[in-house]
Amino acid sequence: MPPTPPRLDRAAADDTAIERLLLDYTRRVARYPGGRRAVVIHLSQLRPDNRRGHHIRIAVNTFESLVKQFDGQIFLLDNADIVFVCKNASIAAIDEAITRLRYLFGEDPLAAELDETAPDRFATWYDLERDNDDFVAFVETMHDQAVKRRKRLAVIAGVAPLAESQAMDAAALAELAATIERADLSSMTRRQAIAAIMGEEAPKPIFREIYFSIAALRDAVMPERDITSDRWLFQHLTQFLDRRMLVFLRQSGAQEIAGSFSLNLNVATLLSKEFLDFDQWLRARSRASLVVELQKLDIFADLGAFVFARDFLRERGYRLCLDGISALALPFVDREQLGLDFLKLSWTPDMADPWPTERLTRFRDAVQRTGASRIILAQCDNEEAVAFGRTLGLRLFQGRHIDRLLNYTASPALARRR
Repeated sequence: MPPTPPRLDRAAADDTAIERLLLDYTRRVARYPGGRRAVVIHLSQLRPDNRRGHHIRIAVNTFESLVKQFDGQIFLLDNADIVFVCKNASIAAIDEAITRLRYLFGEDPLAAELDETAPDRFATWYDLERDNDDFVAFVETMHDQAVKRRKRLAVIAGVAPLAESQAMDAAALAELAATIERADLSSMTRRQAIAAIMGEEAPKPIFREIYFSIAALRDAVMPERDITSDRWLFQHLTQFLDRRMLVFLRQSGAQEIAGSFSLNLNVATLLSKEFLDFDQWLRARSRASLVVELQKLDIFADLGAFVFARDFLRERGYRLCLDGISALALPFVDREQLGLDFLKLSWTPDMADPWPTERLTRFRDAVQRTGASRIILAQCDNEEAVAFGRTLGLRLFQGRHIDRLLNYTASPALARRR
């Protein structure tokens, strides 16, 4: 998807998030280099008066049309260099954008230099089918330089480098939120099916949950922080991610939401302009295909806001699911009274242990009251979880074991061996 235009007011001691994102992206692309080209625009070599914020913004925007046409990605590095990677774009199309930049910076010696007998110092090209190793080496060098630059600045400022797995704080949250706003998060998007299992039949996907991987986000953007360490700060972070997800889906188009799907959103997001824009973008018939998942902590933090959002969603045709319910909490949750379509019960290995008779009876009664077909047993990472759910009459399951079953049945070669 086209990335959000980068913010250009980075402080001198800002982190190396963009460089880490580029490094992660480059290593993934290295596995599938076919048809891909990369070009580096060395704006860092321009004279200082040609490297002002508005110059950089124009330079980034020059590649926007190519991003949409050729599955492109733009990275604005800490040193102001631009890295553009795309697939199946002609040399002429890319060169046209570079020519416009040369014209923009025409008075700078770097851009005006057109000696065909010498390497071009303004732009460096990489054909990733041929030059992939060179490109990876360049990106690794940029990342290492950014890390060293940050450490030098930290020493000058008298600030110690961040320790491994340091807890999240408000300053780090603001820094991470700024990165999320300008970074392309498409590589961190995950999709996991919620599938129905009936009798001896193979699992049948009912809808897919679309979400950003928190682990991938942490590893690529802020590996030195435990971004889930503070529950309330993490709740704020998910609101930033909600907005990016809504933008991502709109920019990706209808193919991304073909069929039924679910999104885990905050109540505050449902009351935001971003969601209203998303709602208007969805066709009326598509609204019925979206299951909005909500966290119990978010619901009970402000019941009034939840009720308002719930009534709006139900009026518009959406379905609702309460996520993150434990076996202990299930008997205390009344799905119908809350006006929900589904409850998502989290599987834990201790649920397979023998239960006291009274607790098991209360749990079974809760399943019956909720409706076995309205409970999704999530985090099913093994057969034991599915077997437990089926003894209760549950039909809907989600987790890595379900992914494996679906991949197995989807493979013609494997299916012939069954």
